[in-house]
Amino acid sequence: MNSMGCKGFVTLALAASSVIIASAAQADTKAGIDAWAAGNYPLAVQEWQASVISGDVVAMYHLGQAYRMGKGTAQDLAKAEELFRQAAAQGHAASADNYGLLLFNRGEKKQAMPYLQTAANRGDARAQYLLGLAYFNADTVERDWPRAYALVNLARKQGLEQATSALQQIDSHISAEQREQGLALSTELQARIDGKSPARVASSGPAPAVAGVPKQRLPDPERKAPATKPAAAKVAKAEAAPAPAAPKAATKAKPVAASKPAAAPKAAATGPWRVQLGAFSQAANANAMWNRVKNRPELAGHPRINSAAGSATRLQAGGFPSRAAAMEACARLKAGGFDCLPVSG
Repeated sequence: MNSMGCKGFVTLALAASSVIIASAAQADTKAGIDAWAAGNYPLAVQEWQASVISGDVVAMYHLGQAYRMGKGTAQDLAKAEELFRQAAAQGHAASADNYGLLLFNRGEKKQAMPYLQTAANRGDARAQYLLGLAYFNADTVERDWPRAYALVNLARKQGLEQATSALQQIDSHISAEQREQGLALSTELQARIDGKSPARVASSGPAPAVAGVPKQRLPDPERKAPATKPAAAKVAKAEAAPAPAAPKAATKAKPVAASKPAAAPKAAATGPWRVQLGAFSQAANANAMWNRVKNRPELAGHPRINSAAGSATRLQAGGFPSRAAAMEACARLKAGGFDCLPVSG
């Protein structure tokens, strides 16, 4: 065999070995996801650690979540942040979102802002809430009260409990004109998220599992503000990790007491949007797929729908209130190894 032939053989052999390594890493990642779903968190962590060594970004994300929550291993936010950073650098959107939130939480707010902005543009309620507070307080961004109102309002519409009380207090500081501007901007931003505008920001990967965001302490609502562009009071530092903390109070007004962290609720099981899990020519295969996914948290409360497509059956879960909600559920399903596509009913 001549030297050129030898080189070609070596190249092909290296390429083949790369495929084998990648396939093995994906198998370990899937095994970890299955172990996690079964409640065997230590085994899940062990599987993901093996996949991370092989460079699997999905395993980086899941292992980061394990370190963030302290399940299957001791909680280690520094390790979680590093894993999210590595996966984000390779384009994993869910990891980028979590990386931004952890950066914000440890005070790297300026560095976190681009990540929060991107996550908010994809419809992440946590990012919308924190970014809204930043605009309200002029914290690393220029003060913009209509935008603050719009972002916190979007988080409130998704059911984030803290956003409801925050919006009420923000509302007491802004003028009627600023409130109207905020409502109009809220509608515009939601249209972009739902893909109704050319300015839509596309997701490059699965969304993060929703973490608890502690309630923030805002200024006393009895404090009156001028009709236009008053100086905003700073919010006080939040209590819990890993959710980001808000800035310290800058006025002498008595803050509203913070309460225990509350997790963002799951999407309500009503609405015109669905997630499609595949098209099957045999009903038995559709049933098998539904049995695999029906107990996943992102599909809890969402009914099974069989949609005919010629001789095939499209397996769908219905009841999502918006395209953003369906996309978020799909992203989590994809992170778990399932194909998914958001569709309108």
